[in-house]
Amino acid sequence: MDAQRERARKLFERALECQQEGDLEGAIQLYQASIAAHPTAEAHTFLGWVYSFGHRYHDAIRECKRAISVDPTFGNPYNDIGSYLVQLGQDDDAVPWFYRAMDAPRYEAPHFPHLNLAKLYERRGDAVRALSELTKADQKMPEVAEIITEIRRLQGRVN
Repeated sequence: MDAQRERARKLFERALECQQEGDLEGAIQLYQASIAAHPTAEAHTFLGWVYSFGHRYHDAIRECKRAISVDPTFGNPYNDIGSYLVQLGQDDDAVPWFYRAMDAPRYEAPHFPHLNLAKLYERRGDAVRALSELTKADQKMPEVAEIITEIRRLQGRVN
């Protein structure tokens, strides 16, 4: 099993390189090969992310749901599903996914669901709730300058 995991890890790293170089078809093939060798939540999530670049949101959501089935503690796929639903115009369906992302114990970017909710609330005309989400994002990731900029911008609208 260790050999399969190592093979999957190497394929995942190569897929990520392809993705960063803009070779999306190569990335898709390598993520799929990584998943075939040893499925991980990360590989399914990143495959979904690549699908989203081509506006294949339903495929992306399917991969994120597979990621969750592999590891329900991984926060990225919950947030990504919410983001893809927003792209599909399904804002109300997206909200619970952002909250599930916030509750995930393993998430390297825990401010993202707050940022996504802030954008959604602001688009709906609810600057107060948007500001609240930005403040929560700042509490989780205080070093992100974009968050402070958005807080200041929205504070000008609320006051």
